[in-house]
Amino acid sequence: MAIRPVVRFPDPRLRLKAEPIVAFDDELRTLAQDLTDTMRAAPGIGITASHIGVLRRLVVIQLETDASPHVFVNPQIVWFSPEMIHHVEGSVSMPGVTDEIERHAQVRVRYQDLDGMEHEEVADGLMAVCHQHEIDQLDGIFWIDRLSKLKRDRLIKKFDKLQRLRA
Repeated sequence: MAIRPVVRFPDPRLRLKAEPIVAFDDELRTLAQDLTDTMRAAPGIGITASHIGVLRRLVVIQLETDASPHVFVNPQIVWFSPEMIHHVEGSVSMPGVTDEIERHAQVRVRYQDLDGMEHEEVADGLMAVCHQHEIDQLDGIFWIDRLSKLKRDRLIKKFDKLQRLRA
């Protein structure tokens, strides 16, 4: 379909909460395909509609081991495991920088598919991390908000320097 421009940090739209999707139509399917194409081009393993400036609750995730992308409409985490894991994260909206984030090792996610059918699944490891990362983004929580102020400030300085070098 189409690769759309990615909203870059510190764009204020990355801090806005996305609205629920109520229409399950061709426009939604096109948006999901555009997200998939944009995620692959970025490159990334997860993306939200918010990353392209569309404040709707839509997520696409495709891990290296997945044959095809997973599309999650109106996802919400309904359970978190008490066990925690650390994983290096980054964002298509802040390319070139990563840091280690602590997340729940396992989550249960309730969501709808592109036809509006409800589903619930348990995810662990990297998929659990992706769900938490992307649902945070839908809630206006950018991934660096999970870092300490010191780490966040260092990461922003590094990103700013990378942006100046690319300009």
